[in-house]
Amino acid sequence: MAGLAAFGLLCAGCSAGGTGTRDEGPASAQQVARATPSSAAVPSGTAKPSPRVNAVMLVKSDPKVSRQLKDDLKPCTGDEYPVDTSYGSLTGGSETDVVVNVMTCGDSVGVGTYVYQRRADGTYGNVFAAEVPAVYGTIDRGDLVVTTQVYGSKDSVTYPSGEDVITYRWSAGRFTETDRVHNDFNRAVGSGEGTLPAPQTAQN
Repeated sequence: MAGLAAFGLLCAGCSAGGTGTRDEGPASAQQVARATPSSAAVPSGTAKPSPRVNAVMLVKSDPKVSRQLKDDLKPCTGDEYPVDTSYGSLTGGSETDVVVNVMTCGDSVGVGTYVYQRRADGTYGNVFAAEVPAVYGTIDRGDLVVTTQVYGSKDSVTYPSGEDVITYRWSAGRFTETDRVHNDFNRAVGSGEGTLPAPQTAQN
């Protein structure tokens, strides 16, 4: 899975027809996904329970997923794949949407985040894709929140320089960016060993 860490930036938006379009380019330490800001209201649809999906099969059969990621997506041990799956309402419909995060086996670094919308015929369509080292997507009160670690030239996988947290909302048949937060991490914290200071007793 080490080959996954070399992935470049990829983020796919969604067309009115529910299929994503993809813009590819060199990896960026400052920005990993971009969408047009929108002031659309929170989706009003309430998802109903949906059968669990075979996330590995979804990813491997998805034409929007890169060939490199498909080739590298293998079990870590036995038949256990490095894939996390979340279910919830993202696209405002009555069917449950699926968020799939693909990671590396060795260090659990996210390398791909995908959102699948359940169609009326029971199949699933890719409506969002982001492939970049250290990416992870979650569902937060009907919004898609994508977090990516930001690495400098000398950063190790364990200690990124910061992170981008981008919130997307479904509007007019696609995800649009509604909020972006960048956090810089303190590089001095955790770099050495030490003990907590002894508690001090107040003097009267």
